[in-house]
Amino acid sequence: MTALTARRRPGNRQALRLLVLVAIVAVVLYPLVWMLGTSVKSQAEIVNNIGLLPEDFTPGNYVEGWTNFDISFGRFFLNSAMVSLLTVVGNAVSCLLAAYALGRLRFRLRKVWFIVMIGTLLLPGHVLIVPQYILFRSLGLVGGDWPYLPLLIPHFLATEAFFVFLMVQFMRGIPRELDEAAKIDGATPYGVFRHVILPLSRPALVTTAIFSFIWTWNDFFRQLVFLSTLEDYTVPVALTLFIDSTSQSAVGPMFAMSVLSLLPVFLFFLAFQRMLVEGINTSGLKG
Repeated sequence: MTALTARRRPGNRQALRLLVLVAIVAVVLYPLVWMLGTSVKSQAEIVNNIGLLPEDFTPGNYVEGWTNFDISFGRFFLNSAMVSLLTVVGNAVSCLLAAYALGRLRFRLRKVWFIVMIGTLLLPGHVLIVPQYILFRSLGLVGGDWPYLPLLIPHFLATEAFFVFLMVQFMRGIPRELDEAAKIDGATPYGVFRHVILPLSRPALVTTAIFSFIWTWNDFFRQLVFLSTLEDYTVPVALTLFIDSTSQSAVGPMFAMSVLSLLPVFLFFLAFQRMLVEGINTSGLKG
């Protein structure tokens, strides 16, 4: 009996762990399933039915949401895609160059500048919005012919300290003997960066690209502040248009477009999931 009881205990523990994992997954997926179900409910059912599944299947919410405004909702998707992809390019290029300077080159006050850069992580992003808006407005970049410049310029100037720190930590794990060997072969600092650091920094670059895309695609506050024309709106800002000043809202179409807005992020993450895990592991544990 004692042996039989000992055999049952591991099985009971495994079953308990499985139940706990299933409960956690259910809690995590519940909002997503609820949003998906709400996107195919009628307006009356959304108010009266709090269940997950719709009683009156209404796929027309997707058509109505796509054509609800004077321009197609696809325009907002294109705007978000353009801003997100250019942000990825800006962060990848500028943060990599800044990280190479702080992590591999030797110059006066290098550690001081690195500490200052790390210190900017303590500043909430919302605190910087007002001075940034005043600066870009004084330069005539707010509401001009290129309305996305205030959203893109900071990313091309290595202002994302988190990504700079991530790449610096990664570069510190690259043996300096590789730099010395390249210099012996006659490579300049640019040559070391081009032929040694850049090829080996792929995991950190992929991690930066994925987080930059996801954070920019989901960004709402900055885009709301700097964008003022309907044709220039991105998806997060456009979703607020389904609720007007009289508190009347097209909830079904709004949730339908919310579901569609999750697809690019989901597909982007799914395509680079393996590289993301690799990049986090190799970047966060070195140095």
